[in-house]
Amino acid sequence: MKSITERFLSYIEIDTQANETSNSTPSSMGQVLFAEMLEKELVSLGLDVIRTDKSYVYATLKSNLTEKKIPTIAFIAHMDTSPAMSGKNIRPNIVKAYDGKDIILQKEGILSPQQFPELLHYIGQDIIVTDGTTLLGSDDKAGIAAIVSAIEKICEDNNFKHGDILFAFTVDEEIGKGADHFDLNLCRADWAYTIDGGEIGELEYENFNAAMATITIQGNSVHPGYAKNKMINSMLIAQEVISLLKQFGLPENTSGYEGFFHLDKIEGNVEKTILQYIIRDFDIQAFTNRKANLSTIVRQMNEKYPLACINVLIEDQYYNMKSTIEPIMHIVSLAEQAMIEVGVTPKIKPIRGGTDGARLSYMGLPCPNIFAGGHNFHSKFEYLPISSLEKSMQTILKIIQIVSR
Repeated sequence: MKSITERFLSYIEIDTQANETSNSTPSSMGQVLFAEMLEKELVSLGLDVIRTDKSYVYATLKSNLTEKKIPTIAFIAHMDTSPAMSGKNIRPNIVKAYDGKDIILQKEGILSPQQFPELLHYIGQDIIVTDGTTLLGSDDKAGIAAIVSAIEKICEDNNFKHGDILFAFTVDEEIGKGADHFDLNLCRADWAYTIDGGEIGELEYENFNAAMATITIQGNSVHPGYAKNKMINSMLIAQEVISLLKQFGLPENTSGYEGFFHLDKIEGNVEKTILQYIIRDFDIQAFTNRKANLSTIVRQMNEKYPLACINVLIEDQYYNMKSTIEPIMHIVSLAEQAMIEVGVTPKIKPIRGGTDGARLSYMGLPCPNIFAGGHNFHSKFEYLPISSLEKSMQTILKIIQIVSR
């Protein structure tokens, strides 16, 4: 029997970084390999497993209760890691009994409580960190490790009573495509939980409304020595657009329920510049207003620079799941109760991000989000307290027990 730490460390050996430019599903071969690995592992534990041609993995643990009918619940996590930073050749290090001081990463960087004060919550605990050259992959391989370790414990305990439990592992969540090929017929649950949250205790049923905006600025390149009244520098127009959008909030100076425009990518030259933004807001009207404000700015810039051509394409990605969860808040209360029973203080808060659960909730599978334990996702400063990972697994087990009572 693997420890949950061993399982997590084995999972992050596989590079499953999502690829935004790929037209295939999954977007990277590593996800195919990881899906095959999970399929074998789940089959070895005795589950009924289906791996689709898109590398989604669905598994069923049949009920061992014959005397009563109880709800069918599902647990969901995603296999891919963020395209924002490499997930290849991850070299983790376990800091034993953290002492509250700076952690010198093995290759480069310092994980400091001055910059990341949450570290001080884990004094005395063992913490998994990176070597400073890659992300760690706790988003969301910690979630998968928690789920599979919970499955293993159930399968090895003949006295653990449970109803039908479903599990699903998705691909390409990090590029907003995790629910694109999700088959609800293979995950027929009354409700589900994504195990895709951050610090210990997180329990979330509200998330951003989200959109992607691509702004294309077509200028005119002319030899700079002969450019007067002829050159249109698309990068300088882009600079103005960026400056105008700053007034509506940036991720680095917002928190709680505040929305923002985030400049995610920029590439360009004099002739052409492309800005890629993500738009986020919890309130649907504020979200609509943000998109309208962006369109207005683009129109105004076209009026100011008539010889340029500035276009914007705005694509909605997902919506706030709150409205789909509020009518059945007992599924949130159940998770809250489970946390309390395993000694975790619940922290019910809005997700300043998104999960597969946001889209799945609108597809008819209500899906709040539960912590997996990691911090500083998508970063070389990502870290995972081992105790938090273990508590995530315990929370899963306790939810199953409560439902089966």
